[in-house]
Amino acid sequence: MALIKSISGIRGTIGGSVNDNLTPIDAVKFAASYGTWIKRRNTKKDLTIVIGRDARISGDMISSLVSNTLVGLGIHVKDIGLSTTPTVEVAVPKESADGGIIITASHNPKQWNALKLLNEKGEFLNAEDGLEILKIADQNDYIFAELDDLGSYNEENGYIDRHIDEVLKLGLVNVHAIKQSKFKVVVDAVNSTGGIAIPALLKKLGVECTKLYCEPNGKFPHNPEPLKEHLTDISELVIKEKADFGIVVDPDVDRLAIVCEDGSMFGEEYTLVACADYVLGQSKNKHTVSNLSSSRALCDITLKHGGTYSASAVGEVNVVIEMKRTDAVIGGEGNGGIIYPDSHYGRDSLVGVALFLSHLANTKMSCKGLRNSYPNYFMSKSKIELKPEIDVDGLLKKLANKYQNEDVNLIDGVKIDFDSEWVHLRKSNTEPIIRIYTESLTQLESDKLAKKFIKEIEDII
Repeated sequence: MALIKSISGIRGTIGGSVNDNLTPIDAVKFAASYGTWIKRRNTKKDLTIVIGRDARISGDMISSLVSNTLVGLGIHVKDIGLSTTPTVEVAVPKESADGGIIITASHNPKQWNALKLLNEKGEFLNAEDGLEILKIADQNDYIFAELDDLGSYNEENGYIDRHIDEVLKLGLVNVHAIKQSKFKVVVDAVNSTGGIAIPALLKKLGVECTKLYCEPNGKFPHNPEPLKEHLTDISELVIKEKADFGIVVDPDVDRLAIVCEDGSMFGEEYTLVACADYVLGQSKNKHTVSNLSSSRALCDITLKHGGTYSASAVGEVNVVIEMKRTDAVIGGEGNGGIIYPDSHYGRDSLVGVALFLSHLANTKMSCKGLRNSYPNYFMSKSKIELKPEIDVDGLLKKLANKYQNEDVNLIDGVKIDFDSEWVHLRKSNTEPIIRIYTESLTQLESDKLAKKFIKEIEDII
């Protein structure tokens, strides 16, 4: 079992020992640290934090602990209940709140839960702020409010519907064309809050929806990470129902995967590519952003539209920073995370579904036909375990120097771009591991490139 503390929040398995797992003590401690950080950066007396949770079995318990801790610090809590990560991100600025907490472990299995932390803009914290919260927690540096200064707790219902209404108002969401297309889809929401949000969105778009695992009871019927090997049930049901395609979201609804009408995967990397293709074709601004480990296909499509592309370090907050720096029209991550600034700066599967449907309606192509219109790339993900005494930074520097005549990017580990393929080498911050990501024109070549660099690392050692 495990407890992982990072700049983006705290994540762990339920039960077990304090400081080793996500116990009630750890949830209270970290909520108190975040609340204290919020109080220190504000001068006003009345502070408000929005909280929401996915449908995990432990969610109600963790939510109660977090809410009451914040109230004990003198902070007002607005609890939007069963929700999605992007819904909480939307709710924070709408409520003029001072921050937000999403209680979700995203794509991790059901025994996990987490506190994901937001600032007053409804965006994830930067590294500096995250480190400050970790410091407060390490030092137990918080003071709770006296009786007359306790905060209040209020439930705010209906925020998923408000989020959906905001999506429908987006200029590039072509509600009329989607309704005219009379799409039929299957939705796998892994029995979490996507089972509330996605069918409700589709209903307002006039899309016929067959539900699969849409009961928000937290009993995940398969591994909740939306990867091909976990999605055999929806692949079969899409064919059986003769649906136009399938929609898959993770438990907190910030990752979107598509299944084609023949049951094949559209590809998580290509969800962003398809949405960007549509947005770029409708916009004067033609700059896009993804992280260094995402597919080259986004860059290809951007250049095809006469636009420009830039890459960020891995991590949603880094993508957002680069998007703001370049005024990108759309961006995200290759794990199915769509960030569309006209809505908000967070990965949002509701926005992704609406843009994808608009694109299909606009092109009048089948889902499979649309996928076939994009360049084909294949990725490989592996890692090499090292002895703790090895100087990982020095090792990566040697590799960067060896390939200095290629296109080398050093903003996050070492990424080396070759003519038709690339490799990205990143060290783990928590264990002596180098993660190796490669992409090439075939799966065989991608795997071969990964093995080549594993061999080069071993030779240097």
